[in-house]
Amino acid sequence: ARSLLSQHKIIGVSCYNQLSVAHEAVVAGADYVAFGAFFTSTVKPSAPVATLELLRLARRELSLPLVAIGGITLANGASVLAAGADAVAVISALFDAEDITRTAQQFVKLTY
Repeated sequence: ARSLLSQHKIIGVSCYNQLSVAHEAVVAGADYVAFGAFFTSTVKPSAPVATLELLRLARRELSLPLVAIGGITLANGASVLAAGADAVAVISALFDAEDITRTAQQFVKLTY
């Protein structure tokens, strides 16, 4: 993908629950990797399950940013960040919220 895009584009690879895919992504020049689903997700209910231990292992082995996805909420987001995620990818918890702006601000506070 890097050869098709400029150096200014950000390339991420979804690794689901496969650390080996993340290692391949590093070699291929990815800017970040994503793991998940960490929790039950209404968006992708049959997504492969990733564990917090996988995230801890990825944090030890990889130097590029890690993104956690899958059922992330304000109630569980801190757990994936504590396990090593640099960021969270959120869909339902944000767009199903009564106040999207306030919820987004709360997610930002989780990461800083």
